Amino acid sequence: MLLALTMATAANAERMRVETKNMSMILDVENGKTPQYVYFGSRLNASDVNNVQVTANGRMDAYPAYGMNTPAEAALSVRHADGNVSTQLEVTGTATRSEKGGTVYVIKMKDPKYDLYVDLCYKAYSDVDMIEAWAEIKNQEKQKVTLTQYASAMLPIRRGDVWFSHLHGSWGSEGKLIEEPLREGQHVIKNKDGVRNSHTDHAELMFSLDGKGRENSGAVIGAALCYGGNYRLKIDTDDTEYHYFFAGINEDNSEYHLKKGETFVTPRLALTYSNEGLSGASRNFHKWGRKYKLANPDTDRKILLNSWEGVYFDINEEGMDQMMGDIASMGGELFVMDDGWFGDKYPRKKDTSSLGDWVVDKNKLPNGIAGLLQNAKKHGVKFGIWIEPEMTNTVSELYEKHPDWVVKAPSRDVVTGRGGTQLVLDMSNPKVQDFVFKIVDDLMTNYPEIDYIKWDANMAIYNHGSQYLSMDDQSHLYIEYMRGLEKVCQRIRDKYPTLTIQACASGGGRANWGILPYFDEFWVSDNTDALQRIYMQWGTSYFFPAIAMASHISAVPNHTVFRTTSLKMRIDVAMSGRLGMEIQPKNMTDEEKEQCKKAIAEYKEIRPVVQRGDLYRLVSPYDHKGQASLMYVSESKDEAVFYWWKTEQFQNEHLQRVKMAGLDPNRSYTVHELDRIDKKEMYCEGKSYTGKYLMEHGLEMPYRHDVEYSKNTNWSSRVLRLKAN
Repeated sequence: MLLALTMATAANAERMRVETKNMSMILDVENGKTPQYVYFGSRLNASDVNNVQVTANGRMDAYPAYGMNTPAEAALSVRHADGNVSTQLEVTGTATRSEKGGTVYVIKMKDPKYDLYVDLCYKAYSDVDMIEAWAEIKNQEKQKVTLTQYASAMLPIRRGDVWFSHLHGSWGSEGKLIEEPLREGQHVIKNKDGVRNSHTDHAELMFSLDGKGRENSGAVIGAALCYGGNYRLKIDTDDTEYHYFFAGINEDNSEYHLKKGETFVTPRLALTYSNEGLSGASRNFHKWGRKYKLANPDTDRKILLNSWEGVYFDINEEGMDQMMGDIASMGGELFVMDDGWFGDKYPRKKDTSSLGDWVVDKNKLPNGIAGLLQNAKKHGVKFGIWIEPEMTNTVSELYEKHPDWVVKAPSRDVVTGRGGTQLVLDMSNPKVQDFVFKIVDDLMTNYPEIDYIKWDANMAIYNHGSQYLSMDDQSHLYIEYMRGLEKVCQRIRDKYPTLTIQACASGGGRANWGILPYFDEFWVSDNTDALQRIYMQWGTSYFFPAIAMASHISAVPNHTVFRTTSLKMRIDVAMSGRLGMEIQPKNMTDEEKEQCKKAIAEYKEIRPVVQRGDLYRLVSPYDHKGQASLMYVSESKDEAVFYWWKTEQFQNEHLQRVKMAGLDPNRSYTVHELDRIDKKEMYCEGKSYTGKYLMEHGLEMPYRHDVEYSKNTNWSSRVLRLKAN
């Protein structure tokens, strides 16, 4: 089922074709009228473009403005200087321009009664199946105008058996997949955190056009708003034949005063279409993200040990040296020192002080960062460090010097967050922007050997107010915060393009395509429990590739849910993303260290396929079939990695055999099990099967592991490497 958005076309209308290799978006554009959507779906040939049938009972305005059809939902709402709240947009012309990776098609519009201009922009990529849509709103009226609604784009979707999938969650439970049919009324997905926007919900969703979504078949539209701040996704279904999907910045308490001559550019909405199901849409997002959005996508992500769950705030030089030696002995490549290393007047011993005072605590680290770098070099590993540059505490030297730098409502006391003392710095303030940039710049200037920065953000904007913005523009806070953050991140990237930076925000609070162009990866969740990570990483993979998803082996009982899972299960789950460790190695047995050493060596062999391969999700944990399975396949289809996790354990079970996907049916693949703990090899070890057989029949996965009786657990998992002969 394709998404047909058709309508009658005037004889003198231009039919604009916004096309990628496999997608077409068709619009009717006629001077003096509003541009209209015609079609969005798989690519059409010239004949079909010209002969698309007329469809009635739908509103196809590409960017509906409020005031001339007030019962309908609007993408743009403006209060003009004279108080008029109605706006009308008519086409004045079109244009195209080249931009990295593709072509931008521009529909130029103007209000016939006011000097308000809107350029509706669509970027079609030439080598990935993605179209980005956004609006550029320019005020040429004599006085400022007020934007009260300013969506990035609207897309009509033909009604039928349409389902939508989105990601919900909370701290420690990010990326929870929600699948539901699209009914009448309104569905709103939003965020108002101000700093982090992907804890409660994500700014991405998928529409399955022919019933409940299937992984590798069916028509699917995917949408992702490329923005790091407050957003609103809205689906409005009325008495017409269409659902109307709007996406953009959340306008709540954020009306924007557009000065004369100023242009407001909305965030880009990335749109894709696939007739290969949900996984097909995911593969489109992953290819686009790796090639055009993610920082340093061609660089292998290093296997690291992070100190947080190993020692928490108990940082000291001897302990860091020990952890560096341990991760080096297991084949790791990077050690990251987390929170607790800084503070002079107020040493950082817990989460109630010192943010903003980015000087080494010499009582903990007498030889400073230089000493740590020397130890890292001794052990043959790289060194990384944790910072939280957008924040401060009331107990800090920074706050004592600059209380005017924090977000604070006018005439009111500050509202604190984490630890009862945390505050958010006002990123709209250029002085704060310079300060935040200087934190990174000082570290990298003084210690250029630093290889990795973990950038955290552990507080929302709780009270609305800027001590920098004028009282007339207090409603600009959320927007200017994000603008300021992006300016800083761009400065950092311009000066340190190859520095690896992780976006951490109380776990997975910053998994979005607005932030990721400045970062190499993100922390999926503070919850490292293997079982729950299967669910979280499954949902997160809908929009984000494995190379960006940090996934760590941690201790048991797990520090968040206190579940005890087998080390093999923890390894096998972590190996499906960017492998790392979040543990105190000195508490591990020699046997456990040896198992991790073996797994790390094996991961290095499959790293290119996992981090850059095509993802095929096979059996969803959300279907509650007692198992979950996915696989990565190289672009050339000469290698693949298959993952299988048993999520429940019962006697006399009967699980379906998992059929593989994405292989070349005409090639044979030799099977080798990774992270094997069984006394005997699997029946398929070293044998070859055609891609056709593996995709039509699959392989039997033993329900239990063949281990010594004392080593039995209620967890089973398998990782198979497939290499073409």
